[in-house]
Amino acid sequence: MSDIIQLLPDHVANQIAAGEVVQRPASVVKELLENAIDANATEIKLIVKDAGKTLVQVIDNGKGMSVTDARLSFERHATSKIRTAEDLFQLNTKGFRGEALASIAAIAHVELKTKLDREDLGTVLVIEGSEVKSQDVSVTPTGTSVSVKHLFFNIPARRNFLKSDTVELRHITDEFHRVALAHPNIAFAFYHNGSDLFNVPQENYRQRVVHIFGTKTNEKLVPVEEETEVLKISGFVGKPEYSKKTKSEQYFFVNQRFIKSPYLNHAIKSAFEGLLKDGYHPSYFLNLTVDPKSIDINIHPTKTEIKFDDEHTLYAILRSAVKHSLGQFNIAPILDFEQQSSFDTPYDYKNKSAAAPSIEVDRSFNPFSDVSPERSAKPSYNNGGFKSAPAASWESMYVGLESKGNNSPSDFSEVTFESDPKNESIFSDSTIETTKTTFQLQQKYIVSTIKSGMLVIDQNRAHQRILYENFLKHITIQEATSQQLLFPLQLHYTPSETKIIEDLKANLEHTGFVFSELNTDGIVITGVPVGVPESEVSIILEQLISDVENDVPDTNFSASDLLAKSMAKSLAIKNGQSLNSTEQEHMVNSLFACKEPNVSPTNRPTFITMAVDDIEKKFM
Repeated sequence: MSDIIQLLPDHVANQIAAGEVVQRPASVVKELLENAIDANATEIKLIVKDAGKTLVQVIDNGKGMSVTDARLSFERHATSKIRTAEDLFQLNTKGFRGEALASIAAIAHVELKTKLDREDLGTVLVIEGSEVKSQDVSVTPTGTSVSVKHLFFNIPARRNFLKSDTVELRHITDEFHRVALAHPNIAFAFYHNGSDLFNVPQENYRQRVVHIFGTKTNEKLVPVEEETEVLKISGFVGKPEYSKKTKSEQYFFVNQRFIKSPYLNHAIKSAFEGLLKDGYHPSYFLNLTVDPKSIDINIHPTKTEIKFDDEHTLYAILRSAVKHSLGQFNIAPILDFEQQSSFDTPYDYKNKSAAAPSIEVDRSFNPFSDVSPERSAKPSYNNGGFKSAPAASWESMYVGLESKGNNSPSDFSEVTFESDPKNESIFSDSTIETTKTTFQLQQKYIVSTIKSGMLVIDQNRAHQRILYENFLKHITIQEATSQQLLFPLQLHYTPSETKIIEDLKANLEHTGFVFSELNTDGIVITGVPVGVPESEVSIILEQLISDVENDVPDTNFSASDLLAKSMAKSLAIKNGQSLNSTEQEHMVNSLFACKEPNVSPTNRPTFITMAVDDIEKKFM
């Protein structure tokens, strides 16, 4: 039998490795930004075109590379961070695998420009699909510039799996946020299709958080500081009243590396216990500093998950530190045993005794005694206090009310009263009685009778279908009515969230929203669709932003369809809400007036039917 095992060619091995390293353009952004940080750069620029599908370029002012290093950096397993296996447990840098540039070069067109500070000329290296096309000397500034063009040009199947530009840009923005938050001592700039998305200078951590998530974030932050022998914690948590339904503002950094840890996230949630509404998540931006020897970061391809030696201790310290901060800044209710100065007795009253109040009673006062009008009209004063004068004789109230004959205005013998109009039935047959045709089951289902048996409707899904078709019609014909707000509603979002609302502004206006301002500082709404409560507006927009950020647009035909689905989901009657008979019947009639009453906007059944025969079989 002939041998069947053989070594893979380098370009094939690089493409296979790229499957782990490069999943989407955001993966390229992450690797290039981390390389720039490892080069001790103080200014980093990220330039992206078409959400990274056409171009991803990172320019830094770091230490640069020599001619030999520039060529070796694209070889597999080539790194300057590791010499021995023990170095894996003493890592203080980002990139250490030595596969990032090799994997990127295998599936894209890469151009590298780099120059050392002590040299006059730099190097330009062009690689396409792991094949070096050219390497020349060039005039270039100190540092490194890496341009990645036409990602997945030689793997069309991988390129077809990429999402829309909106979704891919969101992933790139997420990676930019993670790197920029971990390194506030570095200035970052982010450009997409020629427009400036972020431009943050060197600053402290609080300023970095505010620059990235908007100026309104400043009043939401609660500082968290704790230092022990095992763990050092610094950063901020968000106030409970600003919690969100999404986990978009949850950041853990361990030794300046972004990580995901459900276990530590549970420690934060337990510290917020009793302060958050159901379905809401706390915001946090926490830096954890531990001994590099006590963690293993080489357990996940993207290095976003790490392993701790003693997770239980970290859990307890983190939970206690967050809980302490919430109590220290009066966010959570606490018992304060320290006496406040406002409770002390004023100095002027310190040696004075309490004086009992005096009571004066006019024992000669009789409300029914005859008193002259002159006296009754004048109030009397006693020692500066007001004392009511005796009232006139009570018989005087009835003077002049005696009967003066039958034609007297006070004669009530001919007073007539208006009677309520009689509502005659439109049916002549008075024997017709209205009967209840629907009833509610478990405050979740509406049960109604039909000719063949019984109909059971899911009230939440049915109302979603009704609202969805109604909103979609308004957006299509662009004739939605709007109700003006008495006071404009001002909402604040992060720059990326504001960009999403700006993209959907035209469709939102067709549903009935009226915007007076829409900028990076926030949005001001002066009108909302008819029937939408003012308290629901922020919930609707948060749900809409969440749907856009979580790949939902790829399952919709257009932005209008997405908007109609999102608004219907936010405003639909929830399970557990009680409906009266009229509302139940209106729900049933409106559902079957829809074009597609069988399914909800998310293609789930809105009702089921049970035939009489099926019911009879249950009793056999």
